[in-house]
Order: sequence, then C-alpha cells, then structure tokens
Amino acid sequence: MRILVTRPVLQAREWVESLRAAGLQAEALPLIGIEPPADAAAVRESWSALAAQSLVVFVSPNAVTQFFGLRPSTVFWPKGVVAASPGPGTTLTLLHHGVPRAQIVEPAADAAQFDSESLWQVLQTQEWAARQVLVVRGTSGRDWLAERLRERGATLSFVAAYQRSAPRLSLAEEGLLDVALARPDEHLWFFSSSEAVTHLKALVPRADWSRSVALATHPRIAESAERLGLGKVHQARPSLAAVVACIQSIAS
Repeated sequence: MRILVTRPVLQAREWVESLRAAGLQAEALPLIGIEPPADAAAVRESWSALAAQSLVVFVSPNAVTQFFGLRPSTVFWPKGVVAASPGPGTTLTLLHHGVPRAQIVEPAADAAQFDSESLWQVLQTQEWAARQVLVVRGTSGRDWLAERLRERGATLSFVAAYQRSAPRLSLAEEGLLDVALARPDEHLWFFSSSEAVTHLKALVPRADWSRSVALATHPRIAESAERLGLGKVHQARPSLAAVVACIQSIAS
C-alpha cells in the first residue's frame, strides 16, 4: 500500500521521509499550496512590536516558517515572550528558528489531539486580562482559541504570514493522482487538513471514491473525507508513532 501524503510541500516531504524510515511506502502529493503573504510589510511591523506581546500563537509550521522568513535582520525573538504551538510539528519549527524551548507552550504530549482545544487546556490556567496576544496565521483561519483568550480579557491582534491556495500539481504528481484513482486498493490517502480534502474534490469532481481508503488525524478531517465519499476512513492521533501504527494495522 502506498501512502499519499497531502500536506503542504515542506511538511509532506518531512512526513514522507519519516514514513519511509519506518519501512512504509510513501509519496508526497501536496494538496495545499502555501504562498507569501499579500502584505509582507505587516509581518515585518509585527516583528518590530513583538516585545510588547505576552503571547504569540502560531497556528502551524507554515505560520512559523513564513513569519520568520520575514524577520528583519536586526530583530530577534524577545526574552519573556512566549510562543504557543498547537503540536509537535510547529514546536520543532519554532526550535529550528531559535525560539528557546522554555519560551514555548504546547499541548501535553499525550493529548488526544494536537489542536486549539488541547492548547487551550494549557493556556487557560493563566491570567489573560489586559495581556497582548498576537496570532500568526494564514489569510483566514479558525478563531476558536482567539475567542477563548478574548473572553478572558486578552487583547488580540492578527497577522497573515502566508496565503493558502489550491495545489499546482507537477506532471509527476498528476500521474500519481491518476494511478491512485485507477488503483484505489493500492493507495492510502493521508489527510491532516479538511482543506486538502476540499482541494482533492475540486481536482477530480466526478471521481468515484467508494473504493478508496483514507487516514485522517482529526475527527473534523475524517468527517470531510467521509462527505467526499471515501469508502473507509480511519483516524489516528497526529503523531508519527500513532500514524505508523494505524497504517500497519490497515495494511495487515
């Protein structure tokens, strides 16, 4: 069984390498494009005012990569400013860009999901009244966590560090998609975003998905895959160990 990793290109490559290292056959088929922000100046201005923030929430590894890609050369991550991460992938990217681990807050390692709700379980134990919080995200996003912080009195601001877009498949990726449609029993769709499911539907709107199998890393994503019509949708926590174990179980 060949696993089709549908994350944006950088994360897809990382997952492919990890899955192959675990002895699985995996290929990248990115179904979400990541583009530079429409207003790069706003991102640079956010860096200039970063020291005034109590907390900076990064919604994904792409948010970190794009935000740090526009860091002014004279500005560095301030001492005392905490970076909030929804999961291990974002945390590793923050560490790669030099944010000290002591200044990163994330869900517990054994959290059922790595998402806003799990991150809030950690953040809600603190006092947020009159504190400044910056949310680094794409041009749009789910505001659930921001609403919880605002309810507790925090002052929220947002900056779009990147834009998500429909995928632009290469010829090789188009060929991989064609083979997956022709031989659904030999492929497993690995979804970590409902948006990837939406883009897949747009790419092949009249495809028959009844014989296809998917692995989703969150109940909301699994629901999206089921609405698309995939014959079987499995769920696993978004950790490498959980995903590998689930794939091995499916293959056996």
